[in-house]
Amino acid sequence: MRRIFSGVQPTGNLHLGNYLGAIRNWVHLQQDYEDCLFCVVDLHAITVWQDPAQLRSSTREVAAAMIAAGIDAEKSVIFNQSQVPAHAELAWIFNCVARMGWLNRMTQFKEKAGKNKENASVGLFAYPNLMAADILAYKGTHVPVGDDQKQHLELARDIAQKFNNDFGVDFFPVVEPLIFGEATRVMSLRDGAKKMSKSDPSDQSRITLTDDADAIAKKVRKAKTDPDALPTTKDGFDGRPEAANLMGIYAALSGQDLAQVIQDHGGHQFSQFKQDLADLMVDKLQPITAEMRRLTDDPGYIDGVLKRGAEKARALSEPIMAEVHDIVGFLRP
Repeated sequence: MRRIFSGVQPTGNLHLGNYLGAIRNWVHLQQDYEDCLFCVVDLHAITVWQDPAQLRSSTREVAAAMIAAGIDAEKSVIFNQSQVPAHAELAWIFNCVARMGWLNRMTQFKEKAGKNKENASVGLFAYPNLMAADILAYKGTHVPVGDDQKQHLELARDIAQKFNNDFGVDFFPVVEPLIFGEATRVMSLRDGAKKMSKSDPSDQSRITLTDDADAIAKKVRKAKTDPDALPTTKDGFDGRPEAANLMGIYAALSGQDLAQVIQDHGGHQFSQFKQDLADLMVDKLQPITAEMRRLTDDPGYIDGVLKRGAEKARALSEPIMAEVHDIVGFLRP
């Protein structure tokens, strides 16, 4: 059986990168896979301090975005991570399986902790083990990932294999990545070398899923570019990260491959292309934004979706965790 697991953090400011790199792909996956679990990973969010009221609000916002984008809560499982104990429980077991050296090689911890790694939480250091538990608590077989998450998926595979070897079992599957096409990694509108991020201090660096048409047009118009015309070949992107980013976004939103976008727009000036890109963004994103607003105005509905999703997720994970207990040697009197 093929089972998809994927998650997104509820840290506010859901943006175009979250949509193109994750949520939109999930909508397609639910048509092709029998079992899809899409999780609001609130345990991951608290690896850095979160305001409790804002965390609850952001959790609902992410769930609303999933539904508004087209994820079917009846067909797929939508839930928040903290409501399924298997995530934290299996993460502790994996803390005892994974090796310190493996975690020391994780580049994202170094990037997020920066120069203050001694003051970073233990949770931030060990969160790749929780990520492995997120997937394997359901014996997930496939995970959609961006380039920046490949290393963590490799760690999940290593943990699964070591668990199986340590206990002489063939229990956890080797998880396979699913990597999608254009714009799986959307970059900042202010710096084409940096990933579009919720945490960037400049709101001009990202298109959020709550931006209205005017805000989208203004941000695209002000997006950083260079003085030259748009490239006419893929080689023309060398040393021009902003051109690569904007044309990649256009390709992903329009459903075209990058070669077609280059053929249609190569040699044009950025001013006209930005107008075309803004119009395309508004056309694709505004229906989602409107539906998100409608859903977030009804928190009871969102809470009901998450509650039912957590019940389904617990029903899937509990038999797996019972077997894990037996394999590890935990007494179940």
